[in-house]
Amino acid sequence: MDNWTLKDKSINVLVLGLGLIGGSFAAALKAKRVCNEVAGFDRHRDSVDIAVETGLIDSPCYDLQEGVSRADVIMLAVPMLAMPAVLRQLLAVPLEDKVITDVGSCKGSLVESARQLFGEVPASLVPGHPIAGSEKSGVTAAQVDLFKGHKVILTPLPHTNAHAIGLVKSLWQQCGAHVDTMAVAHHDEVLALTSHLPHFLAFSLVDTLAGNRENQEIFRYAAGGFRDFTRIAGSDPTMWHDIALGNRDAVLQALDRFTEGLEGLRNAIINKDSQRMLGIFERASTARRHFTSLLERRAYMTTLSDSKTMNEVQQTFVAQPGGKVSGELRVPGDKSVSHRSIMLGALAEGETVVDGFLEGEDAMATLQAFRDMGVDIEGPHDGRVTIHGVGMHGLQQPPGPLYLGNAGTAMRLMSGLMAAQSFDVTLTGDTSLSGRPMNRVVKPLLEMGAAIETSEGGRPPLVIKGGQKLSGIHYDLPVASAQVQSCLLLAGLYAEGETSTVAPGIVRDHTNRMLSGFGYPVAVDGDRVSVCGGGKLTATKIDVPADISSAAFFMVAASIAEGSDLLLPHVGINPTRTGVLDILRLMGADISLSNEKLVGGEPVADIRVRYAPLKGIEIPEHLVPLAIDEFPVLFVAAACAGGETILRGAEELRVKESDRIQAMADGLQALGIDAEALPDGMIVKGGKPFAAGTVESHGDHRIAMAFAVASLQAQGVIRIKDCANVATSFPNFVRLASHVGLKLSVEGQDE
Repeated sequence: MDNWTLKDKSINVLVLGLGLIGGSFAAALKAKRVCNEVAGFDRHRDSVDIAVETGLIDSPCYDLQEGVSRADVIMLAVPMLAMPAVLRQLLAVPLEDKVITDVGSCKGSLVESARQLFGEVPASLVPGHPIAGSEKSGVTAAQVDLFKGHKVILTPLPHTNAHAIGLVKSLWQQCGAHVDTMAVAHHDEVLALTSHLPHFLAFSLVDTLAGNRENQEIFRYAAGGFRDFTRIAGSDPTMWHDIALGNRDAVLQALDRFTEGLEGLRNAIINKDSQRMLGIFERASTARRHFTSLLERRAYMTTLSDSKTMNEVQQTFVAQPGGKVSGELRVPGDKSVSHRSIMLGALAEGETVVDGFLEGEDAMATLQAFRDMGVDIEGPHDGRVTIHGVGMHGLQQPPGPLYLGNAGTAMRLMSGLMAAQSFDVTLTGDTSLSGRPMNRVVKPLLEMGAAIETSEGGRPPLVIKGGQKLSGIHYDLPVASAQVQSCLLLAGLYAEGETSTVAPGIVRDHTNRMLSGFGYPVAVDGDRVSVCGGGKLTATKIDVPADISSAAFFMVAASIAEGSDLLLPHVGINPTRTGVLDILRLMGADISLSNEKLVGGEPVADIRVRYAPLKGIEIPEHLVPLAIDEFPVLFVAAACAGGETILRGAEELRVKESDRIQAMADGLQALGIDAEALPDGMIVKGGKPFAAGTVESHGDHRIAMAFAVASLQAQGVIRIKDCANVATSFPNFVRLASHVGLKLSVEGQDE
């Protein structure tokens, strides 16, 4: 077993059960030609004959014991209630050095059957479950590509042989599937809610309506929604009968939870409780959009090791050379302010209304997390969100881990809030976020009395134990980080005594300003910021300004493309964020501000940018923290400027969504620009156009957008790979950029 791989094509696979799933598995492996032999057995001899005739298998198997004796891998693809009988037959055959796996929807019943029959679960048994199917069943429904792009969940036990797990995983990957692992009990609970419950509801609804004496009228006028919801009621009844019994406990719990929710909706309708009804509908609608978006993104669907799969689903920008930008463009709302508005609005007493909310995936992940903790949030509708605050101690334990996608700001700030709650919570994220260090916030929170566990290297998920008593501390930040400072201030709202921080440089003060806006006292004395625990937040109205980080891409675009003249209205010009304006002006950019005013405590202005020749500069270090997120596009400006631009003191760029120093240096070099990465910055020798080429964004939204801007001064097409994460901060970037003059499209989509 330990020496088996797919590389030498020496593996013999026997598929027991040639229905839709078993037949499709056999067909996919045979088509890939990665095995020595793919044989098939079925209790119906006709099914075996059809599988041979249609080319699903290499060889027929009519004698189970003989087929098992030849096989190295045995795939059990029989109905769940038939599984004990099949396992009992396998007892009569020597199984040494043979791997056994299955495709059943319930893993607990399989494992228990194996334990009863074998005495203990064989180490060579790798339980599995492909999340794929069809309304049709039987061998004639088998599809060679049924599993392509779909999930397969393996549920190995602690003692399961690692080589057996690896072999089964490889076989599924050859079928085009993405493979995850999960504990047996957790799998059955999750699938009861996400797969089994919807099927049983569909069966019950159709059965109920079909028994109505007006059933012909009901089905005649049924619209698309009814057909979509009830399509799965056409699935194999026997299979779902077996699932209902095989996963009985988890299914009953799921039905009870649904019944409770349905009763709540029924009572709201009886009582004409509009707020409660709208809350249910709003939460469901937004959650559906949020999770659908996450499921469609590469970072949620793949792991870093699945390089081939990543290439199949990642998004590539294609930027045609030349052009100019002109007109007026309102960029999305400020991400930093959007995150904080949800967090503080949820903890406030009363109703907080937010306008200009960023409907990007990061901010939506924060919104969904607080909904999961029982906060009633309406919207967003055209940027408006209404938050019905629950007070400082009103959050409820979420039903599961809080998934924050790619939102590093949300995870770091929420770690401070969650450390003070009465319940346990786990903060998790996508592949990118799971690779980012969190020790810079975990360390001081532990000093305050929090109980937090991290993965290796201080990375997510963060497992935070509730019920801890926090004490205020003084903390000198090792680097000027608004996220660390904000995390500690938010924890300090619940701590005994005073929590204070001192930063070694300028940090963004959005949290300070917003806390004050919610009526919570914040003391600011030079670099020292402090709060005392035990206060309360009072609901308010928030107008989120346009994000200066998003506007920065278009400031640089207008500055480098001759003939450009662009107006960016209502942009936040918080003095801790305006480094990009100062740096571009030092380089010679033509930037003017008008209509300056305060909105909800945040300064905003309309920014007009016209083309002007840029010159290289040595960027003053005191401006670095004021422009830390804008450096990817500032490097593009440096490449277009005459002379040399030098950046130092920006080592924090190496621990953002990617190593932005190295990633930008590599990309600039790929496009013919003389760029040298430094440990804490970069030297860029500019003054010549970008060459055509392909660059890697490394899943970093700001790097992807920066190289899109570079196309304005390019000699040929620039292809930018791995751009799906742009949606985290700038929804509809391609459409809006194209509207003002960039020649940008997504590869494979109609322009």
